[in-house]
Amino acid sequence: MATDYDSPRKTDDELGEDSLQELQARRADKAASIIDEDLDAGEVAELPGADLSNEELTFRVVPRQADEFTCSRCFLVHHRSQLATEKNGQPVCRECAA
Repeated sequence: MATDYDSPRKTDDELGEDSLQELQARRADKAASIIDEDLDAGEVAELPGADLSNEELTFRVVPRQADEFTCSRCFLVHHRSQLATEKNGQPVCRECAA
C-alpha cells in the first residue's frame, strides 16, 4: 500500500475519534490478509492446539548415504560439503563450528 507523505496527518484527538466498529473492521481486514496457506484438494488445515494423539506419522527413513556425515554436536546428517572440521576424529558441521 502506497503512503502519501504529503497528506495531512491525524492529530491525537482525531485518532481517538475512530469508532469501535472502524477499528474492529481494520483488525478483521488485517487478520484476513495474514492467513494465506496453499492447501491441496482434500487437505485440512489443523488449528494450533488440536488433539493429534490418535494420529500416526508414516514416512520412509533413508539410511545415511556415502557422501553424508552425522555431526557430532547437533547429530544432524549433512552432505560432505558441509563438513567444517573433525575434532578427535568426530565430524563437525559448518553451523556448529561457527
